[in-house]
Amino acid sequence: MTEERQAPATVHRLRALTLLLDAAGADFAARHGLTATDVRALVCLLDRERAGVPASPTWLAGELRLTTASVTALLDRLERAGHVRRAPRTDDRRRVDVTVQDSAKALGWAFFGPLFDAAAAVLDRRSAAERAVIDAFLDDMVAAVQAVDSSGTGGQG
Repeated sequence: MTEERQAPATVHRLRALTLLLDAAGADFAARHGLTATDVRALVCLLDRERAGVPASPTWLAGELRLTTASVTALLDRLERAGHVRRAPRTDDRRRVDVTVQDSAKALGWAFFGPLFDAAAAVLDRRSAAERAVIDAFLDDMVAAVQAVDSSGTGGQG
């Protein structure tokens, strides 16, 4: 007999939000001849850039859980499309850094900008204290999902 469990309503809200965001990403990918993994790669690279840290193909392979050979093919595809650029590192020419091109950033902003603006408007209606609670909650949720994911159980216990 299967145990019947009820998830809190907040979990269902998070799932609904995740599905909507996934659909937006899939729509963006389809409109621009990208795969879902291409979009994930671009997001990872942009996050790394925002953090002020160089991104290598090896790092990206780890983030995407792909082989370095698969990431090479992915980067070849994104580079041919003009979305990323690989350049030798100045401190070690055997290694390369990967950067997202301005044209790809503009493409992303044209599509996702209204979504970001709508999210910012929702946050603007919250006090600084409420935003701090929201940020802490989201940080905790990311950590919880990563912990389950890294355990290899996929939530199966």
